[in-house]
Amino acid sequence: MGLVSTAGLVLVNPNSSRVLLLFGKYVGTIKKNGLYWVNPLYSKRKISLRASNFDSERLKVNDKLGNPVMISTILVWRVTDTYKAAFDVDDYKNFVRVQTDASVRKLASMYPYDNFADEGIKEDITLRSSLNEVSEALEKEVQERLAMAGIEVLEARIGYLAYAQEIANAMLKRQQATAIVAARHKIVEGAVSMVEMALDELNEKQIVDLDEERKAAMVSNLVVVLCSDKDASPIVNTGTLNH
Repeated sequence: MGLVSTAGLVLVNPNSSRVLLLFGKYVGTIKKNGLYWVNPLYSKRKISLRASNFDSERLKVNDKLGNPVMISTILVWRVTDTYKAAFDVDDYKNFVRVQTDASVRKLASMYPYDNFADEGIKEDITLRSSLNEVSEALEKEVQERLAMAGIEVLEARIGYLAYAQEIANAMLKRQQATAIVAARHKIVEGAVSMVEMALDELNEKQIVDLDEERKAAMVSNLVVVLCSDKDASPIVNTGTLNH
């Protein structure tokens, strides 16, 4: 009799639970921590209610533009419905891994890795620069997939993101070229403004009277000096402008 009574004791630790079955029939779940006595014939399955952290493997996927990228996600989740976790899916932990990978693949195909000046359409959201928006979309997608397993997603975010190795060097050069072009555009824009200001000042203060040919030569020289990436070497002309 004592052995039978002992077999009915169930210890439930904090943030843990025990799912109870009687000959394959679901009886209930004990979620409050403590020591309980139940029918010794009940089969008991332990399911943790603690928050779990899942760091996925780095997956090679294609972004919206078809570029291969390496991406991984960090997922924080916990079981909220023990019945669904125990009986609606075969293995809820493996279910989390598989569905998270599927969500990441789908998410990567929805957005480009980055925007480039030579692309025809500029995207508002990219994988690289819109981490908050991408994380929100990922969390929503994963939650929809894991709801059937009684799992709540506490947080989902991109853990790793980079171009795949076979195009990483080419994309780095492309990014550098785009940055150089943007910088040159700003330099030229500023140089033109400074030349215009110089001509206006010379004309207003009547320091020197320049004809159109000499104005063109002055503009050409100023633009070359201002836009050059090297320091100018001054030359002192002691003669006339034509010699």
